[in-house]
Amino acid sequence: MVEFFDPSCEACRAFYPPLKQILALFPNDARLVIRYAAFHEGSDAAVKILEAARLQGKFEPVLAALLEFQPEWADHDKPDLEKAWARAKDAGLDIEMGKRDVARPEFQTTLDMDGADAKALEVSRTPTFFVNGQPLTEFGPRPLYELVKREVEKARK
Repeated sequence: MVEFFDPSCEACRAFYPPLKQILALFPNDARLVIRYAAFHEGSDAAVKILEAARLQGKFEPVLAALLEFQPEWADHDKPDLEKAWARAKDAGLDIEMGKRDVARPEFQTTLDMDGADAKALEVSRTPTFFVNGQPLTEFGPRPLYELVKREVEKARK
């Protein structure tokens, strides 16, 4: 599965628990690749926090924390990224190192490449999912589960 994801997106937040359930149902057959589509104000900075967490081996707990506490930091008109940093710290991120790492040019390159791919694939909202290259055409956790299940069954034959 490929998910075009925005850390400030409420729908991405809502999809997170069912997405984890789908992955748990197919632990040996499905994996998730997150691509960024930073559509909301401040999302590019939140992506860089996640990438800093990835360097420290803390991606999953920081992602979970940012999504859990998204309502407190991800105001679409005026995001409070210091609150996002605080939640990342609570999840185990070394903040001093992380704040240095966000300046890494490869983080911006990742954002630019993912943004270009999102544009080429006509991704206009998040989350947008592709399973084995097939777009999820009916939005929702159940249709995603059905598509993953179908693809897993085809791969197992």
